This record gives sequence, structure tokens and C-alpha cells, in this order.
Amino acid sequence: MGPDRRRAEIAFDLFIATYEGKYPKAAECLAQDRAALLAFYDFPAEHWGHIRTTNPVQSTFATIRIRTNKTRGCLSRDTMLAMVFKLYQSAAKRWHRLRAAHYLTEVISGTIFKDGLRVQQDAA
Repeated sequence: MGPDRRRAEIAFDLFIATYEGKYPKAAECLAQDRAALLAFYDFPAEHWGHIRTTNPVQSTFATIRIRTNKTRGCLSRDTMLAMVFKLYQSAAKRWHRLRAAHYLTEVISGTIFKDGLRVQQDAA
């Protein structure tokens, strides 16, 4: 959670050095995934919180999974689908909108961001 990639790399190295003796497998796993863990620095800073979330797909369906597991065998296929649809609609009311959505077109078009800021490219 450094304010820029350079400080995050320093903190990452310190963490690995501190804990690799006690937790070698965990430190190795983190070291292997270093690029993926720090990839959010290549996107707009406003998007960092959304990118770092644990598992948005699983979070989306957690409400539905909890209810359907409890009612298994009590409903027909049609009533189960109707219940899942209504639970999905209800869960969607609590979703957060993407902050700074106007940056999406730039990200999709390949604009380069460094430490959350747009990199100005000189016209050659």
C-alpha cells in the first residue's frame, strides 16, 4: 500500500526479508506473484481500491449462494431461478459504482499510467 510503486517495492522486499525465515512457502508464493500484486500501480489511482478487492465475482454471488444452499431440494427449478434472480436484483442495489469511470476509455485505449497518474507522451 505504498503511495507509489518504488516505495511499495521497498516495503515488499522488507516484508519478504522479515518473514521468509518463518514462513518460507508463503514468502515464495508472494515473491512469485509480485508483478500481479503490484499491477494496480499501472492504473488510475482512483481505480486502485476496486482493483485490489479480494474477489468481486464471488462477493457478487455470496448472497445468492447462501440462500440457495439452505433451500436446496425445497423448490422447483423455475422457482429457484426466480428466487436467484430476485436475490441478484436485491444484491445489485448495494454495489458501488466505479470511481472515476471516465478513465475507463483511456485504460481500454492503452493510455499508460505510472503510480496512478497518466504519463504524458510526447508527439514524435
